[in-house]
Amino acid sequence: MANLVLYRKYRPQTFGEVIGQEHVVKTLTNSVKGNSISHAYLFCGPRGSGKTTIARLFAKAINCEKPVDGFEPCNKCSSCLEIMAGNSMDLVEIDAASHTGVDDVRQLIEGIKFAPVKSKYKIFIVDECHQLSKSASNALLKTLEEPPAHAIFILATTEAHKMLATILSRCQKFDFKRLQVPEIIKKLEFISKKENVKFDDSALSLIALNSRGSFRDAESLLDQCMSFAGENSQIKTQDIKELLGIVEVSEISRLVDYLVSKNTKEAILFLNTLAENGVDLQEFTKTLVFYLRQELLLKIDPGFLNLQNSGLSAQELEKMKAQTASLAQKELQDMLELFIDAENKIKYSAVSQLPLELAIINISQRQAQ
Repeated sequence: MANLVLYRKYRPQTFGEVIGQEHVVKTLTNSVKGNSISHAYLFCGPRGSGKTTIARLFAKAINCEKPVDGFEPCNKCSSCLEIMAGNSMDLVEIDAASHTGVDDVRQLIEGIKFAPVKSKYKIFIVDECHQLSKSASNALLKTLEEPPAHAIFILATTEAHKMLATILSRCQKFDFKRLQVPEIIKKLEFISKKENVKFDDSALSLIALNSRGSFRDAESLLDQCMSFAGENSQIKTQDIKELLGIVEVSEISRLVDYLVSKNTKEAILFLNTLAENGVDLQEFTKTLVFYLRQELLLKIDPGFLNLQNSGLSAQELEKMKAQTASLAQKELQDMLELFIDAENKIKYSAVSQLPLELAIINISQRQAQ
């Protein structure tokens, strides 16, 4: 296990270990408990939200020889152990991103005809199924229309809108939500305790905020930080900032303070200092846009944002409320539009901070009018 990356090492092995996606877990566990298994499922949602993990858990639960409480895989029987080891003959996983052609699907269909080797069901997990070619999708559709009783399909995709409507209509569809910052922090805390790694209080929040709602991204960032710190070290927030080229919420807040007070000079000097210190300005702008979006939600309705769903400390949230009180809703909308536009232009700009500087000047001019 020592050579496994964290997102593989700490992949949930029971439904009880899954954090988030409660609506999906509840429906699937009830179907296993009630023995009401469908022949086709579609898991759709953003990357890193747990689609493939829950698909494998579901496959284990369906074929488990001695399920706990009627739905939890025991992780002890031969079927569970084979799936966990990745050598089960009755669980077939296909990455549609690299197997897009009709010949790949035909080969899959040929395998469907054969009964399971030892389990009750033969389960096919097709990841990124929206990347199948049109002819491959049509071939898959024919099988979904008249599947053998022993076959179960679990399709996973980040872009369900690209799939054939006829395939969608033959699947039970589950929408996976983007994970909230507190959910990601909970998983990071669990891993940190298991790995016996100590962190500054704000370090895990910083990682969670920069994972963009993805468990996998958060765990990869954590893995990188642990490698940076080495053994028996405490990872500090400053280390994470330097390693990942990201900034704390307090620094984002400082720039917004300059914008609120129309202090164009200090805002541009602050931005240039970030650039000189090696901060990734595109990542900085993404975090800035995320921060301003939260302020806009707060302006629309204070109930939209709280300590539980914001990922902010009480002090940071109070600071955000004070800034929001000084800005009109239209001003926040203008800021968001200008910084979103600047983020898109940074990658093509000869001077990386120039699009942001122009956005700051535009904001100051609009507020002055």
